[in-house]
Amino acid sequence: MSYAGKKRKLDKTRQDRVYFDSYSDVTVHEEMIADYVRTNTYRTAILKNSELIRGKVVLDVGAGTGVLSIFCAQAGAKKVYAVEACSIAEQAVEIVKQNNVEDVVEVIRGTVETVELPEKVEVIVSEWMGYALLHESMLNSVLYARDRWLKAGGLILPSRAELYITPISDPVVEDRLYFWYTVKEQYGVDMSCMSNFARRCIKNSDIVVSNVAMEDVLSHPARFAELDLHSVTVEELRTVKGRFTCESFGSAAVNAFCVYFTVTFPCPEKPHSLVLSTSPFYPETHWKQAVLYLDSPVEVVQDTPFSGEVSMFPSEDSSRHICIHVDYTIGEQKEHSKTFSIPDWTAEPQP
Repeated sequence: MSYAGKKRKLDKTRQDRVYFDSYSDVTVHEEMIADYVRTNTYRTAILKNSELIRGKVVLDVGAGTGVLSIFCAQAGAKKVYAVEACSIAEQAVEIVKQNNVEDVVEVIRGTVETVELPEKVEVIVSEWMGYALLHESMLNSVLYARDRWLKAGGLILPSRAELYITPISDPVVEDRLYFWYTVKEQYGVDMSCMSNFARRCIKNSDIVVSNVAMEDVLSHPARFAELDLHSVTVEELRTVKGRFTCESFGSAAVNAFCVYFTVTFPCPEKPHSLVLSTSPFYPETHWKQAVLYLDSPVEVVQDTPFSGEVSMFPSEDSSRHICIHVDYTIGEQKEHSKTFSIPDWTAEPQP
């Protein structure tokens, strides 16, 4: 039996079911709660906004285990509607009871697009970010909640997101490709012809989610997109794109681009704000970074310019999967283009 994955386009209902089912297991929630940068930044942001939350009605979109809802209750919210579509909502009910906030936090099972709330809200909180920010398309649900349930002038946490790109040099990948030239010396069998096959397997069109070491970053990151959650529309999310320019720090072999994001929480003590960053220069998060491998490495020297445009859009096979297209020029080379996507989680075995 062959287990080669077969890609196929799923209808919207099944896409959603696959997505929500992935959040029904403890592992993903353990990973998110254990991410101290993520969870503590949300806690700090909510407590810093306690003056704007105290006595107010809050909507938690995609509440999961309910931890953000409980933070809002601790910040003095009058009522919190914790909306969660998958079965983890049953555990959220127990967690809310265990923390004695069931008189404030009400867990509602369903999608935010289908549930009915008894009132408008003054605050929306949500941890909606996916890999490369937009994978999973949960931001669409937050925008629906904003338009349907948020009172004018209401608070959104976080309120802004930004996307960055930077060239990197990943020595591990080059070592893996060179490995096939070392087999003959070790075992007396020449396997150097495997190098091209390995290159096609490793430097494919997948968005690789991994941690990038800061010493492998080759330039100052370039911001290519910004999303204001108070004004951005679902239509605008169909293609998020922007241009970038940067220059190499020094001599190296560029073999990939790294894409990462930040989200910003407003704080009453303006102009200060709180930023959650997934940059390689900041502490690690479970989002890591999105790595886009070039087909071949490019040698650069100090101040070699990089320029181009990044476009992010939903996959044709699954609207919850993100694709990233990069048009780029390095130094005096001609422009290159490559489209990347998250590996398909709906692949099925074939007989």
